[in-house]
Amino acid sequence: MAQSKHDFIERKVGWLMLFTVLTVSVGGLVEIVPLFHMKSTTTPVEGLTPYDPVRLAGRDIYIREGCYNCHSQMIRPFRAETERYGHYSVAGEFVYDHPFQWGSKRTGPDLHRVGGRYSDQWHRIHLLNPRDVVPESNMPAFPWLDRPAKSDDIEAKMEALRKVGVPYSDEEIKGARKQLEGKTELEVLIAYLQGLGTALSAGKQVAAAPAAVAAAPAAEAAAEAAPAPAAPAPEKQ
Repeated sequence: MAQSKHDFIERKVGWLMLFTVLTVSVGGLVEIVPLFHMKSTTTPVEGLTPYDPVRLAGRDIYIREGCYNCHSQMIRPFRAETERYGHYSVAGEFVYDHPFQWGSKRTGPDLHRVGGRYSDQWHRIHLLNPRDVVPESNMPAFPWLDRPAKSDDIEAKMEALRKVGVPYSDEEIKGARKQLEGKTELEVLIAYLQGLGTALSAGKQVAAAPAAVAAAPAAEAAAEAAPAPAAPAPEKQ
């Protein structure tokens, strides 16, 4: 019985490895390379701004403490998730994230829309002792965060981010250290959390404002042009 080409490839380890590499390479090029040229994945959503020095320092603490191991920052477009967490995540919200904090596990809830959901004081209590606000929580406490935030390397971080496309100006970088003066690690982490997922709603508000202003004169003109209501007929005696 003649040996098929498939059998030949499976029996020859070298050929199998070669064709496997070629298949994965072609598949990767077809799936990944176009993403670098798609506007929806490379253009910031309206309302998105680079992290200011305070939130940037807070993000570094978020990474340092391993928060991404238990919390994701990626809301999938499923009803169960959008009803619980809010609007699903879109690629343009992560343009300035290096690296992304999407995560792959949810021991705790997703945090992508946590910004503005709770007060600063709630976050403070929750980080110092989570069980004071969520009795059933298994999240560890972080009492050591109530100490001065490190600021001596913030300019270098912003310079590095600018090299990969984050549009920081020279003035923003020069004034970065001053913004961190007197801040604790707890405060900068809370500032980072309070900003998560707020760009999309901010962009919608900005876009809606000019439309509302433009519509106002038209509404007034229509109201003036409308005929006056007819007088009611007299009631029969």
